[in-house]
Amino acid sequence: MISMILRRAASSSLSVFVLVTLVFFMAHLTPGGPAYSILGQKATLASVAQVNARLGLDQPLLKQYGIWWWHLAHGQLGYSYLLNRPVGALLWSYERNTLVFYSAAITLSTALAILLGLAQGVWFGRWPARLIGAFQLGFYAAPPFFVAAMLVLWFAVQLGWLPASGITDLRSAHPGLGAYAAHLVLPVTTVTLLTVSPLSRYFGEAVHEELGKDYVRTARAKGVGFLRILFAHVLRNALRPLVTMLGLSFPYIFTGGVIVESVFNYPGLGWLMWRSALAQDYPVLIAIVLIIGLLTVIGNLLADLVNGLLDPRASYE
Repeated sequence: MISMILRRAASSSLSVFVLVTLVFFMAHLTPGGPAYSILGQKATLASVAQVNARLGLDQPLLKQYGIWWWHLAHGQLGYSYLLNRPVGALLWSYERNTLVFYSAAITLSTALAILLGLAQGVWFGRWPARLIGAFQLGFYAAPPFFVAAMLVLWFAVQLGWLPASGITDLRSAHPGLGAYAAHLVLPVTTVTLLTVSPLSRYFGEAVHEELGKDYVRTARAKGVGFLRILFAHVLRNALRPLVTMLGLSFPYIFTGGVIVESVFNYPGLGWLMWRSALAQDYPVLIAIVLIIGLLTVIGNLLADLVNGLLDPRASYE
């Protein structure tokens, strides 16, 4: 197990290195630059050159790349060009919101995926499974911005039940936890609906496959109850592919979350990444990509560890 983790960590670290390198050069080679975001589009060439010199953007690209890794090795992510704040402190102020957001969405989508997958696997080929399949196909094909816009239209505009954007009620000096939770409902629901569709379909197929195996038929022949077989044996075995898919879904979930956070104006890492990309705020953009890469590595390693606990016979060679 330990040797597997070390091998996976080494290979994944190389992937993160390549990812960050590509993003660094692609971001710096795009037309324009942060100077125009700071000074405005009507800035003179002299003022742009002055800002570039102050930010160190007039240095050769390879030298800038080396300086960035030197700072990273010393625990420094640089300063935001646009907000003039240390990137580390800036990311933490947004990362807290993202952790709450994604923790709620992933927990809810995993629980729903297990329930829908069990129903789909048990009723495979019958009308309840077909109804669940239609739900899965509809939300899997729906763009994130469309689902978010429809939820805002129905529950915020027409019914007025929930706030449409933000993270708290600006009309109140002390909004409290209830207002914070109310602002989370629509974005969390959007990500949950988009995530639960592929997870539940994948899990449903795994449940159906497990129900057709010999050990299930043997247990039924011995008189073991169906619910006991389903929850004591089938569920445990079918969870392994679901855990693997969850680990691989981190980039997909975050990508959809960038759009969702932008639609709901939710101040998380996705919203900050979108804003930094528009302003070409290189240090913030590259730092967020680095975090996404590290989270993907950690997610895959955790998936392997959980699968090892679910099935100790799994081979990691």
